[in-house]
Parts: sequence; C-alpha cells; structure tokens
Amino acid sequence: MKTRTPPRLFLRFFRWYCHPDLVNPIEGDLMELYHERLKASGKRTADLKFVWDVLLLFRPGIIRSLKESDNTNNFDMFKNYFKTAWRNLVSSKYYSALNLLGLTLGLTVGLLILLWVNDELHYDGFHSKADQIYRINVNLESSGNKFSVSVVQPTVAFYGLKEIADIEQAVRITQTQDYSVFRYKDVALSKNVMVYTDPSFFKVFDYPLLEGNVKNLFPTPESVVLSQTTAKRFFGDEDPLGKILLADNKDNFVVSGVMADFPDNSGIKCDILFSTSLAEKQSKDRGWQPLEEQWGNYGWVTFLQLRSGADLKAVEAKLTKINIDHQPALKPVDVGFYTLQSLKDLHLYDTDGKPSGMQTVEIFAIVAALILLIASINYVNLFTARATLRSKEVSVRKIIGASRKQLFNQFLVQTLLFFFIALLLALGLISFLMPYYNMLAGKHMVLDPFSPMVWKVIGATLLVTLLASSIYPAMLLSSFHPIHALRQKLSWGIRNAAFRKILVVCQFAFSVGLIIATLMIGRQLSFLKEKELGYDKSFVISLDMNHMKDHFEDVKTQLLSQASITGVTSATNNITNVGGATLDVDWDGKDPNGSFFVHDMGIDKDFISLFKIDMFEGKNFSGAASDSSHFILNETAVRESGIKDPIGKRFRLHRVEGTIVGVVKDFHFVSLRQKIEPFVFHYEPVSSGLFVKANARGAKEALLCIEKVWNLYNEGFPFDYTFMDETYRRHYESEQRISTLFNLFTGIAIVISCLGLLGLSTYTAQTRVKEIGIRKVMGASVGSIVVMLSKNFLLLIGIAIAIATPVSLWLMQGWLENFAYQVSVQWWVIGLAAGAAVLIAFFTVSFQSIRVALENPVKSLRSE
Repeated sequence: MKTRTPPRLFLRFFRWYCHPDLVNPIEGDLMELYHERLKASGKRTADLKFVWDVLLLFRPGIIRSLKESDNTNNFDMFKNYFKTAWRNLVSSKYYSALNLLGLTLGLTVGLLILLWVNDELHYDGFHSKADQIYRINVNLESSGNKFSVSVVQPTVAFYGLKEIADIEQAVRITQTQDYSVFRYKDVALSKNVMVYTDPSFFKVFDYPLLEGNVKNLFPTPESVVLSQTTAKRFFGDEDPLGKILLADNKDNFVVSGVMADFPDNSGIKCDILFSTSLAEKQSKDRGWQPLEEQWGNYGWVTFLQLRSGADLKAVEAKLTKINIDHQPALKPVDVGFYTLQSLKDLHLYDTDGKPSGMQTVEIFAIVAALILLIASINYVNLFTARATLRSKEVSVRKIIGASRKQLFNQFLVQTLLFFFIALLLALGLISFLMPYYNMLAGKHMVLDPFSPMVWKVIGATLLVTLLASSIYPAMLLSSFHPIHALRQKLSWGIRNAAFRKILVVCQFAFSVGLIIATLMIGRQLSFLKEKELGYDKSFVISLDMNHMKDHFEDVKTQLLSQASITGVTSATNNITNVGGATLDVDWDGKDPNGSFFVHDMGIDKDFISLFKIDMFEGKNFSGAASDSSHFILNETAVRESGIKDPIGKRFRLHRVEGTIVGVVKDFHFVSLRQKIEPFVFHYEPVSSGLFVKANARGAKEALLCIEKVWNLYNEGFPFDYTFMDETYRRHYESEQRISTLFNLFTGIAIVISCLGLLGLSTYTAQTRVKEIGIRKVMGASVGSIVVMLSKNFLLLIGIAIAIATPVSLWLMQGWLENFAYQVSVQWWVIGLAAGAAVLIAFFTVSFQSIRVALENPVKSLRSE
C-alpha cells in the first residue's frame, strides 16, 4: 500500500530552515498531527494545514543561525533588505505604481487565460474510467469526398458487446424531441433536453445518481431519470421518486431516479433521460424494425468501455467487419469503417482527428505566456531605467564593505517584494472579475488558490520574473567599479542599451502579433455574419406546430390575413442546420461502385419562395398531388452525381421513385465550417416545423398574431419560438466569445507594453538630459528633440513588426483552416496592425520626450 506523506517540498523546506537541535522533536509533532488530520479530514485538508504549520514555524527562535565570514546575522540582514526595498518602493511612487500595475495586470490576465485553458483541457477528465472510454465514429465517402461523423447505428453496440471480448460496457445516447411539454400538477416545463440511453450509462460514466437504484434504473419503459435542477423545478422540496409526469397531455412517466447536474466540463448534458426500452417500444408501435436490426439508422452516439490494454486497431477492425457482415447488400464503400476516439479528446478534436479546438487552446496558452513575458519585460525596463539613479548608492555600499552577494540579494528581495504585492493584488482582482469573466467566456470557472495549476503559473511567472527582472540588473549593478560610478564613467552595462532594446523588440513583437490575430479573428467573424447564405433568413420566426399541424391550412389563412405577416410555410427541418444524410438514393447512370450521401428535407410549395432561394433551372413545387414524386436538387448534388440535363431525369429517395423537376443554386444549410454538400428537397404538404415571415416593421405584431393562433390550437402548451437569425448566430457563439476575449487581452498586452516603453523612454531622457539642455541652448526646437528621442524607438518597433508579421500570419492561417469558407489575408490588415503599433509607441514615447524637451535647460546644466 502506498504510504501517505505530507508535501515533500515543504517538508524539505522545514528541515532546511529549522535549527538542528529542534528539527527532530518538531518534525515528529508535525508528522503526528498530519496523520491525525489525514484520518479525520482527508489528504487535501491535511496537506494544506501542514503547509500552513511549516510557514508559521518560520520565525526567530526556530530557524537555524546562518553565519557568514563577517559573522553578520542573516535574519537581520534580510530584514534590512526588506526595509530598503520598501523604502525604495515608497520613495519612487510613480515608478513603483508602473511596476505594480504592469505585474498585476500580467498576473491577472495570465491566470485568467490559463484558467480558461485548464477548463478546456479537462473536459470529461473527471470520469475514473476516462482512459478506457471511447466514442465510435464512422468514416464514410461520398463522390470521392471522405468525411466522418460521430453518430452510428444502434446495432453496433448490441453486436459489439456480443462478439468482441475487449468491450466491457457500451452506452448508446440519442437526443429526442418526441415530447415538448411535461407537467406535474400546476407546473408545466418545456425546452427540456431529452435523450434515450442505456441503463449502463451510470456504470460507464461517473455521473452521481442521487436517488434511485442503479441496478434497476429503468424498471419500465415509462421510467425517467431527471437532473437535480429539473427535479427541483418540477417538485420543489417534495421527494421526486415515484412521482408521475404528464407528457404532452397524453403519456405518463414515472420518476425512477435523480442524478446530480452535469458538470460544466461535461460533453454530455441533458435534463431528462429515457430508457432505450422506450425507444424499442416506440419503434414497434410505428412498425419499424427493432433497434438491433436498424443498420440504416445513423443517429446514436455510442461509447465503449474497453478492457485495459485493449488493442484499439483490432477493436476497430472487428466493429467494421460486424457492420459489413450484417449488410451484405451494400458495398464496403457505402458501409465505411469505424474508428475509436478517446473520451478526453472529444471536446478539442474533430471526428477526423483535426485539432480544431486544441488549436484555439494552444493559441490562448501562447497568449497567456506572451502576456506574462511582456509583464516581466516591462518590469526589467522600468527597473533598469531607474538603476542608473541607484549606481551611486550601490557604489557607496560597496566602498563601506558590502559584498557582491549581499547586493545581489538586495535586488532579489526587492523583486520578490514587488512580485508578492502584485500577486496579492492580482488574486483580489481575479476574485472581483471572475463573474464578469465567466459571463464573457460562457463558463462557470472558480479560482482555487490551492489548485496545483494556479501555483504552477505563479511559480513559473516568479521564476521568469526573477531571472529576467532581478538577476540581470542585480548582477549588472553589483559588478561595476564604484569609483567609475561615482565619477559617472560607466562604460558598459547600465549605459549599454542593447539588452533593453532586445526586450522592447520582443515586447512589441508580441503585441503586434496579438493585434494581427485580433484583426484576423474579427474579419472572419464579420465574414461569417455578412456572407450571403443563398437564402433570406431575416425576420423569419420558426416554431414547432404541435396540434396546429392538423389544421395547417386554417392556420396559414389566419396568419396571412395579418398585414405584419408576408409568408407562411412548413418544413421538416430548420434550414440553418440540416445535419442528417442518407445514401439511399438512386438515378440512371449512377456508378455501381460509388457512394453518394445526400442531405434531404421535406418542404411545401411556398418554402423556396419565402426563403428566396434562387432556382438555377426547372421549376418549384406547385402543390399538386404529383409533387409527391418530384425532387429539387442543389447544384452540388447535380455536379457530384454526374447527372447531365437533370430536369425530367429519374431519381429515387428512399422508397419514393420520381423525377427531378428543378435545381436550386447552392446555399449553406450548416455552418461555414463545412463545404456545401449534395442536397435534395422532397415535397411534404404539411410538416412539423412552421416558418412565418414578418415584415421589417411588424415583427412584434406578427408574434402577437402567431401566439393568438397558437393558443387557439395548442391550449396549455407554452408558446416557444425562435428567430432564425438567432439560430444561425449560435453556430458561432464560441468564436464570438474568443474574439471578445482576444480583444480584451490584446488591449491589456498593449497597455503593459506601453508601460515598459514609457519606462525606457524615461530612462533615455534622464541619461541625455544634459545633452538635451545643450541642444536647446544651441537653438534646437522642441520638435527636433522629440524626433531625436523617438526615432530609435520607432526603429525598434519596425523590427518588431517585421518579426511578428510572418509568425502571427502563419498561426492564424492554421486557425482559419477550421472554416471551409474563410477570409483571405490582405496587406491592409498588416498595415493597420503596424500603424497602430507605431502610433501607440510614438504617443507613449512622445509623452516623456515632450515633457523633457519643454524643461528649462538651465536646470539640467546647473550642476556642470
């Protein structure tokens, strides 16, 4: 059994500082107390209290006495270091404020970004068997175009469990919209997310079941499991088990379990869980095949729990063989092949393995690192800008006997003091900003001060800050000859600006890169919003008809009689997101060895005209009975099928033999991440979806009219509707959030960079103050002095732009590849980013340059 010990780092720290005569008895007491807490409160609490005890013991009387050759007491020496550091902080309020502001902003933003990154990386990672859980994806081909989808047949899990020994458990999940409203007494709730799933759901996944019997979770097909929040909404403080919910005023369901709400970082989320036995019963009632025989039903997300050490490739091959063997009438190219995708990869990787989400996470991690580096560089520049003013102080200290090590420690302590003050301010600022940040990010993150991730970030930032902003200046200031400093003849180091120039270039290269990335993301989002989709979705209201479907013609007549409504139509799908596809199609001349997937949608005769979809050739549906065997294809379907002169040609969709009567121009029926694929309209005089077109000024009146008609036919059902513009915008919610966050972080990075540039320009002006005085006496204008002080900085910004441009464009090109339709990189974007950087830098430098140029030259020359 593994021995449980306190945190080793802090145990070693205690042994290092504790007096040798006290270390054994105190360590014994600490260990005894630790094990008592371990039994009583658990390891996490015991570890935290152990760390606190070790820190409290770090005090005079317990720490060892460390003596140098001069017998100086180290504790008193460090105490003096802190006093000196504090005096410097207080005496230079302006520069101290700039230092603290830069470090605080850097730490705050760095931690906020890395909280987001950490949340993204740990999706579904809370399951104890996450390393053994895989989703089945199917890889298919249509007209030579290969693609993969995450939904497979319900048969795969059934036969996989029977025939493959490496599969321990299987879970099938599919979303359903069979019911719209559930009631309990006077409480009626709609818009519930509902799924069918297997009883093994709670055996494979670690979602806590709060109430119910996990061994018999669905005693009958009419049993349901509710999330905790859903149960609370229905029943309040009543015990939900055994309560009956009425669905759509016709079917009763018994609550057999209550589960904890799904975590925010769960890829699966729903409100109500039905059993697959109910899906089986409904299939039987509708005259369909049993689930284990529905080889053509690609609609189930299927997870497998594999035996530890199982060969993934072997399992994939066996699953594919099962699929082929049970569909002998289909060609292997139509059946496709299966691949397994780890549960931990689902959130950040596409079904084909492309790291679309991971690219965004990596970009944000890079941004966090850059902002932390910019903050550290900013500190270096400001520290160095003030270092010349302390050269005489350091020289006096060296003359009276201070060693180089002591001077080094002095500057190290000053950086530590600045850092920990900035850290406290950053943690306070994060606590205040977290609600607003969660709102922007669409998450529910919490800053845990004891999280290992948080302390890794703090530790890494401290290390970088110490290395960059303390060790370099400390070594520099402690190494020069004091007599040269007192005579102001420092020939290198402090006056050697090469290092600081490199830092400025790095700083603004990061900033320019962020500006370019922000502009590219903004342009792509504008492109997505403004691109012509091939149909007009403006002022179109969509809703499910429910009982209005049985009275569609009356509903249509009543709605069209209103001046605020210009059109009414019905369809089987919402045109902004038609995901399903079938290969059950045929036409004369079809390649017997080829595979062809097509998306299909049922519409009435008014659909194409209401959405203003352009006809390429042929005609629209007329509403005649003969339209039941007519089809309208899009251009892509005609092109990829190879049908020449399609009007009047034979076409079969599922069991319906008919003819092609029209071809519409291509339109986008999913997000612009995907290319336009083959599409076919078939005629459905009445469907479940109702779409109402309002005029530009009458949307409110149209809604009131629709609601009135709704209540006439759907009494007791809540009136639910959406505008199709809103539905389409949901495709890009994540990109919009990323854009907002990127804009915010870029702005802060620029602010921090400007603080560093301000410090460096201050340093330059201070070192050249007498030169400026002489130039003014000799007749130099304020403008010429400003140009003199600014031109070198602008040259550095130019170098930064040259470095940042190709790198940032390369990174953003990778991000844009996630979209099938994307903006091109135009030079004006680079010019705008470069111009913004130059202007920002110029105004920052000019602020200090003009102030110095306007000063009376007599003051600067008085000491000569």
